[in-house]
Amino acid sequence: MTWSSTTSSGYCSQEDSDSELEQYFTARTSFIRRPRKDKDEKVEREQPVLSRSEIEQKIKEYNGQMKSNLFMSLSKDGSYTGFIRVQLKLIRPVSVPASKKPQSIHDAKKSASSRSQAVKRRTSFYLPKDTAKHLHISSRTKASEVIEALLKKFMVVDNPRKFALFERAEKEDQVYLRKLSDEEQPLQLRLLAGPNEKMLSFVLRENETGEVNWDAFSMPELKNFLRILQREEEEHVKQILQKYARCREKMQEQLTTRPPG
Repeated sequence: MTWSSTTSSGYCSQEDSDSELEQYFTARTSFIRRPRKDKDEKVEREQPVLSRSEIEQKIKEYNGQMKSNLFMSLSKDGSYTGFIRVQLKLIRPVSVPASKKPQSIHDAKKSASSRSQAVKRRTSFYLPKDTAKHLHISSRTKASEVIEALLKKFMVVDNPRKFALFERAEKEDQVYLRKLSDEEQPLQLRLLAGPNEKMLSFVLRENETGEVNWDAFSMPELKNFLRILQREEEEHVKQILQKYARCREKMQEQLTTRPPG
């Protein structure tokens, strides 16, 4: 799997501390699923099984429509390789080992076992909203492997289950999003849809399904969430008390200034 970048990484980092997570996690941004303008399409898509000759014809048509050199090529074993472009639209920051730089292309291909080691110190940063990556993958590459590769590229130590790969399509002025299953093969979807990104594009987002996957968080993260919830609850109670105190004062002012009767 090879890489080419369409934007810089745009690091904005700071050293980890006991309150590190508080600087970017809040109950409102982490727990509550906000309404989206995009329409989530939950229908599972069945990919047709193509013969070698059909694949060869599809690749020929695909390459003929390409306006760049990001072509697909057919292998002797019947598989094929090509490029997909993934936009990273992440609301929350990601975590990387402190004092570490992004991986080289060679390091990005290494086993995930090295990334699973415990990380005591972390640096957090927001990815720029327009961050996108071109990945050179095989027709056999799964969606879960694409996510793993993206995280390894940026040295992200967050659990891959916190992220999901979506396909995005524009139809009649509406935008439809569909979450890919782990086993789906993005390059096959790209070939069938053609190179037009309005017909199909790929987006990496937080894996928000309406329910929080608590198993994906570490104990320090969970304890920090509780502290944040407690502070937000106290702040909310304080605002309510202040609101009713102001109402009481105005009512008392009206009672003292208004003549009886």
